[in-house]
Amino acid sequence: MSREIVNAICAELPGADLSDPWGGGHDAWKVGGKMFACIGSVGDGVSVKTPDIETAQMLIDAGVGTKAPYFHRSWIRLPWDVDPDEMRHRLIASYDLVRSSLTKKAQAQLPPRT
Repeated sequence: MSREIVNAICAELPGADLSDPWGGGHDAWKVGGKMFACIGSVGDGVSVKTPDIETAQMLIDAGVGTKAPYFHRSWIRLPWDVDPDEMRHRLIASYDLVRSSLTKKAQAQLPPRT
């Protein structure tokens, strides 16, 4: 995996927007103004949200990812060498989690999830 492939996956998600909120080459993917994936300026992997701290810790213990620096403990960093299917699944799961946490009004303003 690479920054370009992750960005391509995220760009396919309805209503996903790319920004660089801190400058310096960060890729922050958001839906409804809330971040669901972030690639740091170093570009050594992508950080994604998990449902809770326990899920994040389970994925860390299983060797899928590591603690995402600077993020809440419910986020994990996936390295580029993670299984491509796992990477896609975690990106989409993070997107779905964040999208479902938006208000009903905000969700209604987004393109439909197919």
